[in-house]
This record gives sequence, C-alpha cells and structure tokens, in this order.
Amino acid sequence: MRVEDILRRKGTRIGTVRINETVETALRLLKAENTGALVVKDVCRTEGNTVVGVISERDIVRGLTDRGPGILSLPVTAVMSNHPVCCAPGDSVRRVLQLMDEHTIRHIPVLDGASLVGVVSVRDLIKAQLDAAPPDADPGEAASYPVAAAQ
Repeated sequence: MRVEDILRRKGTRIGTVRINETVETALRLLKAENTGALVVKDVCRTEGNTVVGVISERDIVRGLTDRGPGILSLPVTAVMSNHPVCCAPGDSVRRVLQLMDEHTIRHIPVLDGASLVGVVSVRDLIKAQLDAAPPDADPGEAASYPVAAAQ
C-alpha cells in the first residue's frame, strides 16, 4: 500500500497555518480541524505556498512548559519544527512508519515535487492497515495474543 492510496481514501483536506499567525491561532485551528498537527506555510514568498514547517500539539506543549504562556502571542515559528520530514505519494506505508519512528513524529506532510498534496498521520496508517486486514472469525470476540512466560 502506498501513501497515494491512503490520501485517495481519506481525501486531501490539509490543516495549515500561515507562518505569520500566532501560536494561539494555531491552537484554535488544531481544535477546529480536530488534528494534532498543522503544516506551516509561507504564502508571502514569490514561489507561492511553500511548506516551511509543522506545528504540533507536542511543539506547543514543549513551548508552554519551557517558556510559559507568553508563547501564545508569538508567531508559530517560535515553536514549530523547521525542515519537516516529508514523504511522497509513491512512498510505501512501511517507509512512512519508519520515518515516523525514526523522527518520533505522528504527522508527515506529503509533497508531490514542491506541492503539498496531503498529510498522513499515525491514525491514517492504522486505519489503512485495519481496512486491509482480514476480518476476525468472530467480530464480537477480542483478539488474544500469546504472551511469553517470564523466565
């Protein structure tokens, strides 16, 4: 399964925030979009809508913990992750999971060349795997997995 398959199923709605918006605005957008991260875009550059970062709930919590509530009035650049890890529509789910694990992130922007075409989250990947899995023999029964005995 590829990223493009996931985007086709979920749609290409992308939560974004402009680079000059405040952290408080980003928080409100996170709530409104019911997501854990927003792609930060610079709409002022001559090349158009350029992805410049990602701001996540974790970034904001770190900022609040380290610097206090004053960060809410600062631009998102104060707490966003610069140089975001991105993937391409043709990347495999396995590759995206490896990137998420390697960089300890839960959301990855999807770029087709320089164009932002979507965002893939851990939840999207789990849903795709569940949809692709064969159904349980008894849907009412919870799956059980053997546990190795303690030595």
